[in-house]
Amino acid sequence: MGSRWNVAGLRQSWQSSHILLLLPVLLIVVITVAAIRSPPDVHLGPTLVIAPALTPSFAGPRTTALVGALAVAAQVVIAVFHGGLVSANHIVQIVTLTMLSVIVVVYSSVRERRRAQLAQVRSVAEAAQHVLMWPLPEQIGPLRIASLYLAAEDEAQIGGDLYAVTRSEGQVRVLIGDVRGKGLAAIGEAALLLGAFRETAHRDITLPELAVVLEQSVSRYAADRDSPEEAGERFATALLIEIPDLDPVTRMTSCGHPPPLLLSPGHAVTVPSLHPSPPLGVHCTPATEHTVDVFSFEPGDTLLLYTDGVVEARDVRRRFYPLTNRVAQWTDASPEALIHHVRRDLLFHAGGHLGDDAALIALHRTPTVHRRHHHGVLGHGSART
Repeated sequence: MGSRWNVAGLRQSWQSSHILLLLPVLLIVVITVAAIRSPPDVHLGPTLVIAPALTPSFAGPRTTALVGALAVAAQVVIAVFHGGLVSANHIVQIVTLTMLSVIVVVYSSVRERRRAQLAQVRSVAEAAQHVLMWPLPEQIGPLRIASLYLAAEDEAQIGGDLYAVTRSEGQVRVLIGDVRGKGLAAIGEAALLLGAFRETAHRDITLPELAVVLEQSVSRYAADRDSPEEAGERFATALLIEIPDLDPVTRMTSCGHPPPLLLSPGHAVTVPSLHPSPPLGVHCTPATEHTVDVFSFEPGDTLLLYTDGVVEARDVRRRFYPLTNRVAQWTDASPEALIHHVRRDLLFHAGGHLGDDAALIALHRTPTVHRRHHHGVLGHGSART
């Protein structure tokens, strides 16, 4: 089915380009006929350059050269009917049109090469995204998941923001983070954090211990790559989430990352209490200094995780994107619909281009049979471990 659609698309593109080719050809014919019938003192021949100038917008250099040659031939025909080829004016027009057509063909060739390079960059970016940022499952444990990644740099599909989800002993663990910098320059550190999380998150360790492992990875990476002058310049924020299958709660540990939004049916949006530690890479923070914040996450609720690139997106008046206010109208939407609404609204707010990478994850808790409830931790709270 996919190959059939590709063939149909290629056929449609071929037909469209050939239909558009009629425009410069028809233009040449009209100008030639008008020039032949016009008085000798009216020179319409130079307008023939419009035809080859239009062609690169829908065709390649070969077709452009063909149209250019046809325009020069039309100029010769006009010269024959208006005094012959011996006229200095006609010779200048023919030479000028030939030179302009050659310039247009060269431009078309450069443009075609640039287009091929961009296509290759897109292909590499897409491959890198699938290698580093594994697509999140639509369902894992009691959670339905939808995600969005918007890279700030043109032609890049990944950058300094990152996220990952994994299963661990009857619970789901989620990482969302933001590496200092943006675009392709931040991919190395993002890949390091993703690898460390995927290797460690499934183990029987606490969220603070997991944060220490990520901290050590960032510190080793900085020690291997940074010069003494760059010490302390490489860091990343991270939010670690732990959602048990059977308890309607969420545990989280933040390393300088903004808190998530809890969306409940009926347009209710709350910001869970959060006690963040310093970002990863600033200094070594022991597990005893990381806080585990616990809050209620009931079936039917949606947890929205995001990076700074979302809330720091500005409009033409330099106003930040009001994420909390905007999502209040979509609390009853599915994760996929919620992400779709936020993406469209965010890009509209930012004028179609973000100044920083942005990532979003929507986690919707589906109804489950709870065999045990710890009512003491259903409200907002925190605990030191």
